[in-house]
Amino acid sequence: MNYTCLGQTVLNYRKKKGLTIREFADSSGISTSLISQIERSQANPSISVLELIAKALNVPLYTLFINEIDTTSLISRKKDRTNVYRKNNDHIVYDVLTPDFMKAHIELLMMDLNAHASTTESYYTHTDKEEIAVVMKGETYIELCGLEYFLTEGDVVRIPPNVKHRFINKSVSPNNILFVLTPSLY
Repeated sequence: MNYTCLGQTVLNYRKKKGLTIREFADSSGISTSLISQIERSQANPSISVLELIAKALNVPLYTLFINEIDTTSLISRKKDRTNVYRKNNDHIVYDVLTPDFMKAHIELLMMDLNAHASTTESYYTHTDKEEIAVVMKGETYIELCGLEYFLTEGDVVRIPPNVKHRFINKSVSPNNILFVLTPSLY
């Protein structure tokens, strides 16, 4: 096990909670010196100590161990990416750009929308995500809560959670839209 990562994880969680070592020691029942040693990767804590740490930080125990990063998983090669098709795959394709997709807290997708097509017949809503879309190539319309707005290359639209939306390509050429989706801030 990499104790450097474990110590850094404990330190990051403690700072995120805004706790001093003394406050953290009081709430966890662990001595300040042991906490300091763990955070500096100079101690090999027992499972019972790690359980006390997790409880004091109000995080599941396993989260203290998921800091190991396979750096090769941080790169997304074009040739290896997955395409996601909607029902009508003749008109819309999403290319998943996010490296290490299942572990990321952000989604990055590239959409190719063919001429005279729309993303859906009705609309989408995301209850738990915030979305930013950038028109990378071509022109498109975004429908937000029933109102249409014309967008051209380089234009950006922010789509908050629970906003009904869809993209419509009324042109004779395909367009290309980059999406960034993150967990909702509220």
